[in-house]
Amino acid sequence: MPEPETGKPDAPAQPAHPHTATLKRLEQSSGSLAAQAIARMDETLPWYRAMPPENRSWIGLVAQAGIAAFTEWFRRPDAPQAISTDVFGTAPRELTRAITLRQTVEMVRTTIEVMESAIDEVAAPGDESVLREALLVYAREIAFATAQVYAQAAEARGAWDARLESLVVNAVLSGEADEGAVSRAAALGWNSPEHVCVVLGTAPDGDSELTVEAIRRAARHAKLQVLTGVLGDRLVVIAGGRNDPLAVAKSLIGPFAQGPVVAGPVVPDLLAATRSAQAAAAGLKACTAWQDAPRPVLADDLLPERAIASDPSAREQLVEEIYRPLEEAGAALLETLSVYLEQASSLEGAARMLFVHPNTVRYRLRRVTDVTGWSPSDVRSAFTLRIALILGRLADGDPQL
Repeated sequence: MPEPETGKPDAPAQPAHPHTATLKRLEQSSGSLAAQAIARMDETLPWYRAMPPENRSWIGLVAQAGIAAFTEWFRRPDAPQAISTDVFGTAPRELTRAITLRQTVEMVRTTIEVMESAIDEVAAPGDESVLREALLVYAREIAFATAQVYAQAAEARGAWDARLESLVVNAVLSGEADEGAVSRAAALGWNSPEHVCVVLGTAPDGDSELTVEAIRRAARHAKLQVLTGVLGDRLVVIAGGRNDPLAVAKSLIGPFAQGPVVAGPVVPDLLAATRSAQAAAAGLKACTAWQDAPRPVLADDLLPERAIASDPSAREQLVEEIYRPLEEAGAALLETLSVYLEQASSLEGAARMLFVHPNTVRYRLRRVTDVTGWSPSDVRSAFTLRIALILGRLADGDPQL
């Protein structure tokens, strides 16, 4: 009685491998080859010997996986294979941080050299050249796979670092900087420089990553540490390492778009950088009122514009750093400055109104400069002093101002 037909065609027979004997010997030798590769690494690579046992164990697994992947690749060289997954997928992601790309290349080279030295023993008679050529091609593929693994790790780390840096910059600008922000900054390589300032300006159009990288290049050239980011249309740079905010801004100004660039005052650390950021932001907002402002400009040079634009910190700074010291220095200085700025605008005119010699007025104005750091004879400084006088009188009349 004939067998019933199932309707399913017979599966095609797999073609015999052209180098069956060599493939079989390669499968049998994979364990010993891996052991030889690990022994060679222990003998020739000092960094391997110095690693913790756990990491050496993972590297051993990678070597074994590499030899096994070569065996499979030799079995089916035309089949699509993900060598990076076959070889490096056995190790945890943290291993790419534990060993450098150079060390990984040395590990792969050592393993390939061990396999190459064993070709005459592993290959069946007559297959030596075939196995050697296959190993050369596989070495090229494993080199590309190694580069891919580290490129992906670097890309992932770069994306994570960018998010982390954005969190730190946002925290500083919003006044929410705390020890957590300091820890995140430390993870990005920020080593807590003594002098910190914030520089603000308009971000250029285009790829923000290119702008950030340009800032980093300028910072490296100026030997500054920076945390930077593009927030909306603003380019924010937190810079550390120099006690001159104007020099810092000048060294980093290249990547900024056209428009004002404002440097906040120097503060001692990242936790205090919010004060510098707020001053720079207020200065950037008020800078349009000073059409001849230099580029870059210090936030402290914009104190009168900031005060008129309702910046409470600028008002307080003008009163505390100009008006109060003059008040404490004596009524004569305040009176002389007031008459000079608001009525006479000349030494002789002020002297006549005060019934004193012009040299007395000249001496008192020099004292004003010594006490405040602002010269009444300079037009810009005179404007700042006048705003400070107005705010001081308002504060005396209403302590809440």
